[in-house]
Amino acid sequence: MNTTILRKSVLGIAGLAFAGGLAAGPLNHTTTDTVDARPVAAVQADKADKTAGVDTGKLIPHGVQGAQSRIDLDPEQTANVKAIIAATKKAGLDERAAVISIGTALQESKLQNLGHLGDRNDHDSLGLFQQRPSSGWGTPEQITDPEYATTAFLKGLRQVDGWQDMALTDAAQTVQVSAYPDAYAQWEQQAADLVTQHWNNS
Repeated sequence: MNTTILRKSVLGIAGLAFAGGLAAGPLNHTTTDTVDARPVAAVQADKADKTAGVDTGKLIPHGVQGAQSRIDLDPEQTANVKAIIAATKKAGLDERAAVISIGTALQESKLQNLGHLGDRNDHDSLGLFQQRPSSGWGTPEQITDPEYATTAFLKGLRQVDGWQDMALTDAAQTVQVSAYPDAYAQWEQQAADLVTQHWNNS
């Protein structure tokens, strides 16, 4: 099937969905079934590719898993997003690596560069990724530097075979070894949105 026919088919299906009133609700449902959502997503991705200059097909290659969470970011958290993206680019990795990194930091610290939190802290975990000096992630000063922390996370990610094709929560969990391995999944959409927003100005 040539590209023109495929595009017309996708647009036709999206138009039928709109005419049927399906567009009245949120487009991002919290189901893992992406079969019905693909035509609309394909149209949205095509539009975003042209306007943002970001390869949106790489951001969430398998669709989100489960219910999604979202928080409002203050200037410090936004600066940390930009620092993660800049470190990802410096490491020579693409937008998908940035989505995984930001999604991980959203779960671990809500994108706040946390110092030691005493009894509320998980052992000696610090920084955006809640990395532990006692586990070899670096010194407290290093771990609380966003560029260093991101680079350390990405070094671990690169050692995961096939991370590019994994769901975010699986890739993150392989690096982080969290007690809550599925918790990262809830941040994939916001992480992708942040990468789309900031990739070209970080």
